[in-house]
Formats: sequence, structure tokens, C-alpha cells
Amino acid sequence: MMEARAVAKYVRFGPRKVKRYADLVRGKALAEARGILAVSSSPAAKALSLCMESAVANAENNHDMDVKDLAVKAVMVDGALKMARLMPRARGRADRYVKRTCHITVVMTDGAEE
Repeated sequence: MMEARAVAKYVRFGPRKVKRYADLVRGKALAEARGILAVSSSPAAKALSLCMESAVANAENNHDMDVKDLAVKAVMVDGALKMARLMPRARGRADRYVKRTCHITVVMTDGAEE
């Protein structure tokens, strides 16, 4: 089985927001996964779609795999750097909040034996 992968690092969405869409496309055929992400209105789905299309391009150009046979084998979304920021509050105080990022890994397979 041939595999191709793509990794998007430090994507500016929290991992929970991207995992929602990763669970929808995991194990699906490429055409079905593209359709699911195309109708999703979330920017997180768009970021996942970009990473998936990068994996498809890697499969086609680097591994000579046929695009019609591709399926999503695995989608992993891991937490990454958290950026701490301060928000001004009343009476000279400040609250701390966190801007989360994530790493997205997409593995495509053609399902054929090597």
C-alpha cells in the first residue's frame, strides 16, 4: 500500500475546532472528503482541506499514485504552540488569554499492494 502525507504546522486554529472536521473525513474516499469539506463553512475546514490537497499533490507528483483511487487513511490533529496574550481590564488590571495553534497531518493511501 502506497502512502503519501502532508503536514501543516502552526495552523492558527485550536485543535478542537479542526478535529471536528477531521473526524468527518477520516477513512473516506477522496471525492467524498472533498465534498464534505467544500460544504463546511468553517475556516478550520478550509485549513484542513488545504492540507489534504497538499497530500493529494504529494501522492500524484512524488509517488506516481492515481488520484481517482486515493482515500484518506489518517488525519491527526495535535496541539502546538500556545501564544499567551493580555487583555486590558478595568482598574488597571489585565487578564491573560491563550491563542492556540495546531499541527495537521493527513495521510492518503491508494489501497493497492506494493
